[in-house]
Amino acid sequence: MTVQIDPARFGNLDLVAHDDGVWVVTLNRPNKRNALDAQSIEELVEFFSTAPRAGIRAVVLAGAGDHFCAGLDLVEHHDADRSPAEFMHLCLRWHEAFNKMEYGGVPVIAALKGAVVGGGLELASAAHVRVMDESTYFALPEGQRGLFTGGGATIRVADLVGKARMIDMMLTGRVYQGQEAVDLGLAQYRVEGSSLDKAMELARKAAQNLPLTNFAICSGISHMQNMSALDAAYAEAVLAGVVNTQPDARSRLAAFADKSAARVRPNS
Repeated sequence: MTVQIDPARFGNLDLVAHDDGVWVVTLNRPNKRNALDAQSIEELVEFFSTAPRAGIRAVVLAGAGDHFCAGLDLVEHHDADRSPAEFMHLCLRWHEAFNKMEYGGVPVIAALKGAVVGGGLELASAAHVRVMDESTYFALPEGQRGLFTGGGATIRVADLVGKARMIDMMLTGRVYQGQEAVDLGLAQYRVEGSSLDKAMELARKAAQNLPLTNFAICSGISHMQNMSALDAAYAEAVLAGVVNTQPDARSRLAAFADKSAARVRPNS
């Protein structure tokens, strides 16, 4: 049974559904550089918990204004004066949101611009594909602010750039941008124009895949990275058994067999 998502229920996220199954989810706090407060996190949890059951075929995650996301809302954090236990539970909600993104099985393409900083980088690293424009910069300034990452940077950002580079970013406030950021794996695409336009192009391409295949790609690979090699090989075989025999794939396989399907060609 397909469930419905009501965009009117969301205040800090702007949701737009397209006819091809692509949804654009925009962080909508531009006056705060889209910093993540507790409400924003709860809305991310709700949306990405529901997306796999709502027939959504791909998601573009963007930010309103000039920046993608400047991280934790430090003003809210300061004013709330949380106890250690309260902040621990807040961090667990961040993990819930980002895990739903990474493991939910719906392709998430992040359209990056301006600041992708602190918790904003944790959010971006939970997406499956990241597109940056020329204004994008990445940083983990927690060290200078008397903080420590709490939204998964030690897992996902370290996986992207390596432990040593992540420690350097936190200790020194080092900022990455331009081609260097792509070379390090912080983004897979760099565009001179609109990162949103490129993200939409990629999302529409991904949305043409079979949903079960996308589910396997966008959840199975992450799960297998957490397993031993022996367990991952077994899980991969089981998942391939399910996905590679799905009835919806028969017509695509037939098109390949009769040579009517498009062939893989190098970029011209």
